Amino acid sequence: MFTERTGIIVWFSDLKAAGKQLEKYGNVHFISKKLHYAAMYIYADRLEETMKQLQRLPFVKKVERSYRNEIKTEYNSNIPDKTRFYTL
Repeated sequence: MFTERTGIIVWFSDLKAAGKQLEKYGNVHFISKKLHYAAMYIYADRLEETMKQLQRLPFVKKVERSYRNEIKTEYNSNIPDKTRFYTL
């Protein structure tokens, strides 16, 4: 039902051009005016193609993909839960 999306970071030199142009390629989540980067989400099946297109833009310095989807977020602990010892 939902298509898989992945995050990318786009480093740019021109804030005004970035604000207008980047919306064509995906969902712009955040634009940093001070550090000149944008965090955006794009469809995972078009990741390589979109990154190549973004790199060709004249105001883009560098495009990095986010590895957030590959980081393990389910944790297990071998240490027993001690919360029942601290109840009143």
